[in-house]
Parts: sequence; structure tokens; C-alpha cells
Amino acid sequence: MEYILVHTTLPDEDAARALARTLVEGRLAACVSVGAPVQSLYHWRGAVENAREVPLTAKTRADRYADVAAAIAAGHPYELPEIVAVPVIEGSADYLAWIDEHTKRS
Repeated sequence: MEYILVHTTLPDEDAARALARTLVEGRLAACVSVGAPVQSLYHWRGAVENAREVPLTAKTRADRYADVAAAIAAGHPYELPEIVAVPVIEGSADYLAWIDEHTKRS
């Protein structure tokens, strides 16, 4: 089994918590960490933007990526949400088994 961390950012804590709950309750992620607000500086439509955002990191299986990405896109207020996956190279067997248990398709 392969595992990934899926990262996105949202404009505020309420939106971040709502999306985190959707992912966990839908068993798309075993856990979603809602981070502290960060300042993001980025190019958008010909201008450099500066925004306060709240990062999310979902812990899940690689075979759930398409469903996780679809849920993020559907529940995200941005026109172009950041949705990136990072492979988990190593992890404790017990923790990875816990991810398996809580991301099973119903």
C-alpha cells in the first residue's frame, strides 16, 4: 500500500475546518491537520497577490487521491485551489495500518 499527504490552503479557519470534516467523515482521509494561518505570496492574473491562508494536510492512501482531490475541488471556494500530493516514503507500521483502517471504501 502507498500513502500520501495531500496539501491545500483555504481562505479562513471555518472553511478549513469544514473541508477537513468532509474529508474525514467521508473516509477520504484518516486525519486532516488544520494548520496555523500563513501569509501566501503568489502570482495571479498578472499581479502579485498577498493573502492570509489556512493550510490543510490530509493523511490518506495513494489510491484515494482522485476522490480526495475531487472533494477538495468541490468544497473549495477558490477558482484554482492548490491540491498537491506528497508521497510518504516511510512511516510506522501501526500508523499506516490506522490510515488503512480509516480510509476504507464503504
